[in-house]
Amino acid sequence: MIPLMIDFSGKRVVIFGGGDVGARKAAYFCEETEVTVISRSFSPAFDELTVRRLEMNLAGIGDYELEGLVKAAFLVVAATQDTVLNDRIGRYCAIRGVMFNNADGKAGDVILPSQLKGTHYTIAISTFGESPGISRFLREHIGQSYPNLDLMIEVQNQLRTTLKLTIPDQVQRSRVLHEVLDDESVWKALEGGARPAWEIIERRYLC
Repeated sequence: MIPLMIDFSGKRVVIFGGGDVGARKAAYFCEETEVTVISRSFSPAFDELTVRRLEMNLAGIGDYELEGLVKAAFLVVAATQDTVLNDRIGRYCAIRGVMFNNADGKAGDVILPSQLKGTHYTIAISTFGESPGISRFLREHIGQSYPNLDLMIEVQNQLRTTLKLTIPDQVQRSRVLHEVLDDESVWKALEGGARPAWEIIERRYLC
């Protein structure tokens, strides 16, 4: 599999299953795009989510009706408790060329990774389902180790702009950027905001 970042603006996500698993899947997408959840009933977890609910008993759903629900989607997630139904949904997605994630059953062509998000970054981690605990451990470790990562990105962006005006050589600019990233005093200064960190950078790297 190849990791990608996809803009879901204007794209439709359809989730089959209104339980807690379906709610977790919906939470993954609902801030970015339109999400429709199809189920006979819905977990209270959906009360916190902005999704379109379509009440439907999926037991014994016909081929024509199932295909109609799938064909308009950009991505389909099967999160029912019926693995046979989940796999059946996946087969229709394959026929229609719709991306598919299966919560329980035959693996689809999309994996939803564990993610750590900030204002300026997204970090996705996956063990392809072999060890979700490792994915969670790494996400938590990164978050705890670099609590000011957003501020560092802002500082690095400002530094790149400044260096382009003062240092013509790209290799030299890259070296300075990496030295700042390796400078523990800069990371420490970020605890007080971007300004104290920038003062250290100006004194050490821009004079």
